[in-house]
Amino acid sequence: MNDALLSPVGLFFSALISSTLLPGGSEALLAWLVASGEYPLGLLLFMATVGNVLGSLMTWGMGYWLAHRFPLRALNKPEHQRARCWIERYGALVLLLAWLPVVGDPLCFVAGWLRVNLLASLVAITLGKLLRYAVIIGIFS
Repeated sequence: MNDALLSPVGLFFSALISSTLLPGGSEALLAWLVASGEYPLGLLLFMATVGNVLGSLMTWGMGYWLAHRFPLRALNKPEHQRARCWIERYGALVLLLAWLPVVGDPLCFVAGWLRVNLLASLVAITLGKLLRYAVIIGIFS
């Protein structure tokens, strides 16, 4: 396997891809890199978190853009309706759960659609994802 893929840069791109609407496996790659002991843990935590947060912000931005472009179209998917209820009830705080599989992407998308404050969204998304990756590093180091 290509060494670049099994590096902090590969981890960044894996985390970026896995936090958009595409599937990915950044947790497995992070665990493998931590267990290898080849890279500083702080660097791995930083690269995974930044990549994953950027992907979630892209999803937030897609929601924002689509709501602006198609304002009359409803959020028809059941996961979007659930996300909408959570966001309307708890606001940006619900984005602490943006790291969750299946649920996280719709939360970010709907938060953008509903124009939840970008800074509050960024803080909540970052905190949730940082904690998730810190737990993975703690388990595998």
